[in-house]
Amino acid sequence: MDPYTPRTRTGNRKKNLTLSAKEFHKVTDTIASVRRHRHYVEDELVEDIDIRVTASRENGRRRRDEASFEAERSFVRAPLNSRVVSSSGHRDKGKGKAKDASLYNVPVEMQEALVLEDLLYVLMGIEGTYITYHPDYTAEDEDPLNGLRFVVASSLDPSLRDLAERILPLATYYTAISAFIESRSHIDFGLVNQALCASMRDMLKDYQTLLSQLEHAFNSSAQFTLQKLWFYVHPTLHTLSLLYLLITDLATADDPTAELSSSDGSDAEEDARNEALGLGGATLKAVLSEIKTTGLGVNGGASGIAVKGGEVLAILHDRMQSMSGDPAARELYGALLRDAGKPYVEMVQAWIRTGRLFDPYEELLVKESKFINRGTLEMDYTDEYWERRYTLRDGSTLGGSSKQHQAGVPPARSAGGRLPGGACIPAVLERWKHKILLAGKYLNVIRECGIEIRRDPSQEDDENLSMDDERFYKCIEDAYTYANRALLQLLLRDQQLIPRLRSLKRYFFLSQSSFLTHLLDLSLTELRKSAKSASLVKLQSLLDLALNTDAQGEDAMFREDVKVTMAGSGLYEWLLTVVNVSGLEEGDAAENNAHAHESQKKEREKDRDDKKQMLAIDALTLDYHVKFPLSLVISRKTILRYQLIFRFLLHLKHVEQSLSSMWIEHKTTAWRRPTRPRDWHSEFENWRKRVFLLRARMLAFVQQILAFTTFEVLEPNWRKLEGKLEAGKVDTVDQLLRDHVDFLDTCLKECMLTSSKLLRAYSRLIVTCSTFALYTASFTKSANNAIAAADTPDGDHSMAKRWDILGKFETNFNHWYVPVHLDCVQFYASSENVSLLPLVVRLNSIKSMS
Repeated sequence: MDPYTPRTRTGNRKKNLTLSAKEFHKVTDTIASVRRHRHYVEDELVEDIDIRVTASRENGRRRRDEASFEAERSFVRAPLNSRVVSSSGHRDKGKGKAKDASLYNVPVEMQEALVLEDLLYVLMGIEGTYITYHPDYTAEDEDPLNGLRFVVASSLDPSLRDLAERILPLATYYTAISAFIESRSHIDFGLVNQALCASMRDMLKDYQTLLSQLEHAFNSSAQFTLQKLWFYVHPTLHTLSLLYLLITDLATADDPTAELSSSDGSDAEEDARNEALGLGGATLKAVLSEIKTTGLGVNGGASGIAVKGGEVLAILHDRMQSMSGDPAARELYGALLRDAGKPYVEMVQAWIRTGRLFDPYEELLVKESKFINRGTLEMDYTDEYWERRYTLRDGSTLGGSSKQHQAGVPPARSAGGRLPGGACIPAVLERWKHKILLAGKYLNVIRECGIEIRRDPSQEDDENLSMDDERFYKCIEDAYTYANRALLQLLLRDQQLIPRLRSLKRYFFLSQSSFLTHLLDLSLTELRKSAKSASLVKLQSLLDLALNTDAQGEDAMFREDVKVTMAGSGLYEWLLTVVNVSGLEEGDAAENNAHAHESQKKEREKDRDDKKQMLAIDALTLDYHVKFPLSLVISRKTILRYQLIFRFLLHLKHVEQSLSSMWIEHKTTAWRRPTRPRDWHSEFENWRKRVFLLRARMLAFVQQILAFTTFEVLEPNWRKLEGKLEAGKVDTVDQLLRDHVDFLDTCLKECMLTSSKLLRAYSRLIVTCSTFALYTASFTKSANNAIAAADTPDGDHSMAKRWDILGKFETNFNHWYVPVHLDCVQFYASSENVSLLPLVVRLNSIKSMS
């Protein structure tokens, strides 16, 4: 008989495993004779055993139809039940020295036959007569996953006992594996555990087949000895030991303290020493256990998650790698990994090929947040639908882990250990996890658009893929390429993404700003009202009128998607709040935080007053509505950035228009009338010139900022983005989203809207310029009064007041312009933002005018 090692079967299993009639009667005769021998041994009739065995076999052949032999049919049909009954009876009769003494006078040949019979049952996990449970065994306290431990009777011959003890670990392994299969086959442990248990069950069936063959050899061959039994089961011992090590890892993976508790056992001498030193007692042991548990990082969050899904595959893969030097171990663990990974591979294939996530037991590396749906796109400023609808369970992203994604990640089993359950990604899939996520995410977007997902003809239709098959990873790469190409084509061609972005540039970046000039002229009266009093319906109708009048051809595309709205706070106050909170500039944020507590109340009161007094022109902004899936690219997060730049440009345009209107006012008689060369008239003439000069400097400042923003910042950055899209240099949808957001962030930074110091100086300058423009009528009235008073005998006595008002404007503008704003721009241009260098040249030209 050749050695037999259990293995997974690739072919069909033999179905004819029943005994023939001749074999059936032969087995019953042998079993009956062995039972009668046992009674003779107990009655101390050892000397007649051999004769009675021979006689019983002969009598058994002649009396096959007797009732006692008919009763043995139940043993053959259900051998385990019959064995349990008989073993209990023997255990009651033979305990302690009585049972041990029963083998002292038995010949070695008979001892071998009795031990062989016991071993065949013990290898099935059933207690024998001379091979019994360990004395410390109790069914209530023993963990089934540790396996049953057996001991051999001390009265057995030493040579036989040594050989039997070599075989006994096989029983421990078998019972432990059987208990693991029974416990982990439950539905709560997921599909991967069920597939793993099914594969192990097949291996145990091969083991049981081996035992059946060994029992047949024992009953039919007189030459079958204990040595032969050891020869046949020796290869199987190694196989089951590998399975036992695996289930031990799986059973203890969710409880890092299990190994500690098993290794903390101490002998009596150590306990006595600890007691003498005052280190004994259950309380101290509990404290030490808690310290060890805390040191391992055990917590309720991780221990509450069963070992399933990706974690099972990761443990299998790690064990296969650690045992790579053993060919048998590598083959065994490889077979288990293939079988256990089949449900996992099928879920991955369904996700990357259809965009549907079927993961009822949370085993896959991808998770879905079902509470986030397409409806959130209308009011979502954080891109939750795209960023968090489908994510990796381990919280990782292409740009690195963030707190937003780490929020839903379960804690690791131990400090620096594996993540639990599906959050643990097998090592072989670690470099593919992002492509798996994106492939399904792209197809899911296409499917939610109502478009039927066609199967990629280049993909192989192979159902027998496994995690160690190169075709599986080629399938992932092909599915990712196909899904990415399909969604990019949908966005760029079918949804007209590039024309949409051009319309955004036209309306928000004012590339053709004639419509805005027309709108400001039409809505001048409405924009002078407070933000709460202005009529959005009227402003929307005026915007439609301005767009219909000025926009033609391509410029008129998507104009119906542009809407008027009112912001809830001032632009610069809102930007300063965002900069200080988000920490775009750590130095500024740290400086501001020192005074944050003191000025918090004052700022709230100021903001409350600003909201009450904020004019419609300061709160006016545009909105842009797009439908899914364009809302993924033109999301609320990107629309907010467009609005910030638009409000920045709108304020510049409005101040420029106001200062230009002031220039027109300065062409009236009061400002152009010549004066006679007298002391008073020369002073008045100087005052008028100073007003002209301040107005010219302010207008030049605003125009230079506006020109720099549009020609040096927005237009070049837009050309880069447009060139990427038209040249096909954008390979993935995520790259498209990143490039779009990066384009807007770059524009915000180069427009000086992300620096708190620049924002403060700039906001003060703009407020000074706009306030100075509001004084146009007051200055004109003052000039007329001065000319009228010059003809009176008393003359003009208000010149000092005029100089005082003008001096305040000049002082304020000069202070925030030269030592603050210009110095900040020069500093940032030389240290952080090189793109500000052209602005430095422009602003220095205005400085020379003073």
